[in-house]
Amino acid sequence: MNLTEISLFRASDLALDFKSPRLIEFGLTARSSESEIISVLWEAMDVQELVLSIATSGFFRHEPMIVEREGQRNVVIEGNRRLVAVKILLDPNLADDLNVTVPAISQSAKEALKTLPCLRSTREEAWRYLGFKHVNGPAKWSSYAKAKYIADVHRNLGVPLEEIAQQIGDTHQTVQRLFRGLIVIEQAEDMGVFSRKNRWYNHFSFSYLYTGLDYAGISAYIGLRSATDEDPMPVPLEKEEELRQLCLWLYGNKREQIPPVIQSQNPHLRQLDATLSDRDATANLLLNGDLACAFESSRPLSNRFEESLLAARENLQRVRELLSEGYDGSEELLRVAGTAANLADDLHDEIMRKRNSLRKSLIVEQA
Repeated sequence: MNLTEISLFRASDLALDFKSPRLIEFGLTARSSESEIISVLWEAMDVQELVLSIATSGFFRHEPMIVEREGQRNVVIEGNRRLVAVKILLDPNLADDLNVTVPAISQSAKEALKTLPCLRSTREEAWRYLGFKHVNGPAKWSSYAKAKYIADVHRNLGVPLEEIAQQIGDTHQTVQRLFRGLIVIEQAEDMGVFSRKNRWYNHFSFSYLYTGLDYAGISAYIGLRSATDEDPMPVPLEKEEELRQLCLWLYGNKREQIPPVIQSQNPHLRQLDATLSDRDATANLLLNGDLACAFESSRPLSNRFEESLLAARENLQRVRELLSEGYDGSEELLRVAGTAANLADDLHDEIMRKRNSLRKSLIVEQA
């Protein structure tokens, strides 16, 4: 890709790229209309900020878009958001279709936007630049878009995953992890145990899956094969139900009105991993669908006891601090305080008895 050979293209002759990895996660295909692509870009990818910038400062000529000739179309393989911003500024009907208001620009500004700087290239020539910029560089795509791009370069251009990682400066095995996550999602969809279109939330949190596959409890639950194995079916067939259940916990099921148990990557993904590392906790989760309860049951009793005791002390300290201003002389609250005092005394006595018993047992063992 020769960065010095910039050509001017009429904006009206430039086509949006439905193959763009950042669009595929929204279900756009070759049959999608330009208006559908524009709608997705506007609603999901902050095109409005580009509209305001271009309306104010014009199109930055030192940042050309990258165009590939596909049949009779000049397809923008880099710069779709900027192209949409320009099209909206040039055609008020597009803004009306989106039901948005955009800044009015002068006729001279419109004339300047009718031709745009572009580099002629191909996906094969440009993949290194696009990969560095959007996978591991300054203008990162979503994790699913990254995975799709890596898969396209690997499968369609025949570039090994190791070379992709080297070319984009990946030193954390991100390329391998993203690709493995994509294979698992594809397998789940091929087996009919998951559908991205049927997920609970509109946003597809692909990072939940590809990150979770690194966790021992989650990967063992679905019997995941080695990360270095490019098997198109990394999850054994006999683990089909476990794969279905994992996708349900991660993404829910809109058709069956089942929300996901994972609401945020931190701490819920770690809690799911700990739960799936314990057989009884896993059974609890399968039975009740309550991650917090199942996770709590997966933790050692000693940890749960210590944390509960410390929390009780902190709560009592807080009550003591609020006493002078917060207690209104209520007899009921006095009885509650008495009950708490009795519980504290009983707890102290039981702990002392348990402590003495453990000490005696230790002395006998050492004798």
